[in-house]
Amino acid sequence: MKSLSKVALLIAALAAIAMAADKPNFSGDWKLNAAKSDFGPIPAPATYTRKVTHAEPSLIIEDTQTGTPLGDQHDTRTYTTDGKEISYQANGADVKGALTWDGDALQINSKASIQGTDIVIKDRITLADDGKTLTDTAHVSTPQGDLDIKLVFEKQ
Repeated sequence: MKSLSKVALLIAALAAIAMAADKPNFSGDWKLNAAKSDFGPIPAPATYTRKVTHAEPSLIIEDTQTGTPLGDQHDTRTYTTDGKEISYQANGADVKGALTWDGDALQINSKASIQGTDIVIKDRITLADDGKTLTDTAHVSTPQGDLDIKLVFEKQ
């Protein structure tokens, strides 16, 4: 009976490793391609870079923007792909977010409160088959209405 339990645990561990191996790795230094991106009514930043460090299940996103209406911005978020909620500051707002896999895409669901206004952000991050383009589509919901943003990054 002990041997059967060990075999079952080994099979489960190998299955988990195999499933993780099938997922893309988003690691890299990325630079925004403003011409392919769509900020909607929000002015695009002068520059936008993203550094991703992905060692499953850990995923760290470090964003740096210059020339935004709010000034230069830099934030780092450390997620795990199991959906565990994290808290961080972005543009002076307290944000709570969680990241999970959705097929080969990363799904980040976040909530923020800015000056008493609740905002919900749903990001879907995908990697092109060649691994050279990262696309982050975000749906932002506010009491004043919804907004869709598309950020297209190229690997450096």
